[in-house]
Amino acid sequence: MAASAPISKTIYLGPFVHSTSLTELEISEQGAIGVDEKGVIAFVERDVAHDGVDEIKRRNQGWENAEVVSVEGNGFFFPGFIDTHTHAPQHPNTGLFGKTTLLDWLQTYTFPMEASFASLQKASTIYRNFVSRTLSHGTTTCAYYATIHVPATNLLADICLARGQRALVGRVCMNSDLSPEYYRDESTETGLRDSLESINYIRSIDPAGEIVKPIVTPRFAPSCTPDCLSAMGRLAKETDTHIQTHISENVNEIAFVAEMFPAQDSYTHVYDTHGLLTPKTILAHAVHLSPEERATIKQRGSKISHCPASNTAITSGCAPVRTLLDEGHTVGLGTDVSGGFHPSILENVRQCIWVSRHLALQTSDAAKLSTEEALYLATRGGAAVVGLEDKVGAFEVGMEWDAQMISLGTANEEGCPDGAFEDGPVDVFGWENWTEKVEKWVYSGDDRNTVAVWVRGRLVHRTGKFMGARGAATP
Repeated sequence: MAASAPISKTIYLGPFVHSTSLTELEISEQGAIGVDEKGVIAFVERDVAHDGVDEIKRRNQGWENAEVVSVEGNGFFFPGFIDTHTHAPQHPNTGLFGKTTLLDWLQTYTFPMEASFASLQKASTIYRNFVSRTLSHGTTTCAYYATIHVPATNLLADICLARGQRALVGRVCMNSDLSPEYYRDESTETGLRDSLESINYIRSIDPAGEIVKPIVTPRFAPSCTPDCLSAMGRLAKETDTHIQTHISENVNEIAFVAEMFPAQDSYTHVYDTHGLLTPKTILAHAVHLSPEERATIKQRGSKISHCPASNTAITSGCAPVRTLLDEGHTVGLGTDVSGGFHPSILENVRQCIWVSRHLALQTSDAAKLSTEEALYLATRGGAAVVGLEDKVGAFEVGMEWDAQMISLGTANEEGCPDGAFEDGPVDVFGWENWTEKVEKWVYSGDDRNTVAVWVRGRLVHRTGKFMGARGAATP
């Protein structure tokens, strides 16, 4: 069943924060955002601290009977996060990257887990948990890798649609000898057939692609034969579908690609010669691209998903995000579960900043990314990566209400004698300005601070602290 629209017009009242550019974060200390019955932002008002709700309604004709959702105290509204790269079936392996290298880790953990998704019961349990988990962390849009199994991939799309989370869902294509015999496509032809079947199914349950869309997913070059890569390129073109894959994640992988594809000049050239670099392509990692490869990717209009936690966990390297941004690439953030150890984009905002600082220690301070830049990548940058830049990622008239309500804890004189910090890990003492409150959330917050989440105006996640319409989430 498709996600339902909100039952009435709603005014969201309280502080709101969003990116207006890569380097600028707008903080409205008391705003009012009107969202219509279709989940579209109809008006945005700032500095309404001295205006009553009735006055706001009177100024906006037709909003007299609108419901009101307010946040008070140390709470604020923030755009929903966009995860541009993650592997839903690997959720049970989160944190198990251990001491292995990328290729060994695939054989030890990834392929056995994914192969088990021939069982729909297991797939259902894991997928439902993972979608719920990502929503709880404020992720309103997610680009998901599934497995090679058509029924399980379709089930993931069903779950996302029912829960109301925007998603690009891809059946993984892999037919080379890198993949074990028990877990690979039988041939290019069967991989093509199964991918098309999943594309057609996803479009049948959401024809307009308002919530879920299909995405062609060749796992990465080493897991596909040349014929498979070409077939996936043709499929994406013929069906006008997004593409997602991995590129230049680690040096051993790059060397392996050079062995497998000796006729191509580079990892990027492999994808380019097989028709896989398009404006709808999402390339995960991009840690070790040469200047020539970056130029080709930019020319083709392909996008990049930066996965900082994963790159550190598997010791892949530090992606030069500052260079990518300076060159004009479109970049978003990905959790890359389970190479990444956490399903939270907020955690990857932090890791993005840390990775840039580690790179700065090796090069220059110019490599550093600011808090504002990392939050942009998590929202507007990610929206552009998945082709939704006109719809989500910020609070502007005409955009859709994909948002999270954040609530920060208030410190008290007695501390917390019983040891239960129900308001989460962020303590606000009262002297902080709003910029400092946001920074405390960025560097210390977690899902306990996310009390409600909306997609297209539909409430898709809430905690006990959320009081609903005409109520307030009061820290």
